[in-house]
Amino acid sequence: MPAATDKPRSAWTLAIVSIALFMTALDNLVVGVALPSIRVDLGGSIESLEWTVNAYTLTFAVLLITGAALGDRFGRKRMFVVGLAIFTVASALAALAPSIEGLIAARALQGLGAAIVLPLTLTLLSEAVAPDKRGMALGIWAGVSGLGVALGPFVGGAVVEGIAWQWIFWLNVPIGLVLLPLAARRLTESHGPARRLDLPGLLLAGGGLFGLTFGIVRATALGWTSPTVMISIGAGVALLATFLWWERRAPAPMLPLRFFRSRAFAASNGVSFAMFFGVFGAIFLLSQFFQTAQGYSPFEAGLRTLPWTGMPMIVAPIAGLLSDRIGSRPLMVAGLALQSIALFWLAAISGPDTAYSSLIAPFVIAGTGMALVFAPSANAVLGSVRPEEAGQASGATNAIRELGGVMGVAVLATVFSAHGSYATPQAFSDGVVAALPVGAAVLALGAVIALFVPGLRARRAPAITAPAPPTAPAAEFTG
Repeated sequence: MPAATDKPRSAWTLAIVSIALFMTALDNLVVGVALPSIRVDLGGSIESLEWTVNAYTLTFAVLLITGAALGDRFGRKRMFVVGLAIFTVASALAALAPSIEGLIAARALQGLGAAIVLPLTLTLLSEAVAPDKRGMALGIWAGVSGLGVALGPFVGGAVVEGIAWQWIFWLNVPIGLVLLPLAARRLTESHGPARRLDLPGLLLAGGGLFGLTFGIVRATALGWTSPTVMISIGAGVALLATFLWWERRAPAPMLPLRFFRSRAFAASNGVSFAMFFGVFGAIFLLSQFFQTAQGYSPFEAGLRTLPWTGMPMIVAPIAGLLSDRIGSRPLMVAGLALQSIALFWLAAISGPDTAYSSLIAPFVIAGTGMALVFAPSANAVLGSVRPEEAGQASGATNAIRELGGVMGVAVLATVFSAHGSYATPQAFSDGVVAALPVGAAVLALGAVIALFVPGLRARRAPAITAPAPPTAPAAEFTG
């Protein structure tokens, strides 16, 4: 295997995984602004339109751990290429969908491809880059992810208004066709420590995450006390509890529970959950605020969110570099605190007649806070496990983050519905103003959790010292 200091290999890996990450991040948000146009072309009920978003979110969240486990077992490069191919084909099927049902099915297939690709971008990158350069590389990785999030509503609005909604999916196809041969040629193959697939673990984790995520997603429409929601969440919790029981006894667990004995791993994942809960719940409402409360078009609304969602692509590379020098903890604490302050600020000033100029400062503060967390949290997680276990850690972390985002959207939407509605601009603003402090409070809690992340000196010592299983092959780590 090439040395970790092989700069061409590192550069190619960073470029390939970053572009793939951008595609999946962009698709997470790009569809929202296209829903009115999709309804005109394909018909369908409001619930059907919701499922064009939820089908992607559900399969993506549920299968993240599975995607990482498949990469560990069958080859990370191989499964990355497979996931990228699935995502590209699914994008074409979504663009060609003749009905709302066909679009929902294609979106679910996109979620499957993204769930394989996303955790492997982090694993492949961590292997290709030397440890002392990892923070900088992860900063670029996080910046690209932030760019995808930033451009999602913007690109969606521009494409829908300028061409047609189908092109939000067609754009992925040429990018995927270019990336596939590059990935096959330029990436280096590697495997995780487990020689066999933990099939019971996969089924239990997938079933548990499906039940939990499905219940949370449906809670907005049906109510948290509806039988469907309560049964789904209850079954999900029971299956996840069984998964944890099994993982303690499995000969080759897909998620070694000793990871959570590491303060760095446990606290960093708590931070990620809190951030995605607060941020994505807030963005879900604020991305609609400009259209529903202030009357802007989808493109104009997407453009106005850029001071927030665009900051990570500027600040995240700097934060990644700093995490190598001063550690992850101070950056994560500051990042969560800034986001909490920004949401409280927005709750205090938002209204139908609020001037856009008064929103720019809290948007910039919130975006800067996001950027200070992305790369340092990933760096802290990867530094808390053995190099060959990066795939398992990445899958778990991404699943926890995505679950936080799904729950944040559901909870803040529930608070919104209790205090506001879509009936008038003022009613919408009332709901937003009531919901944002909930997200801000969770972000503040995340800042407290970040205080438990070990400092730089402690992080440089091995955080998990349990011996490798006797069946584990020698680590082929080059980063």
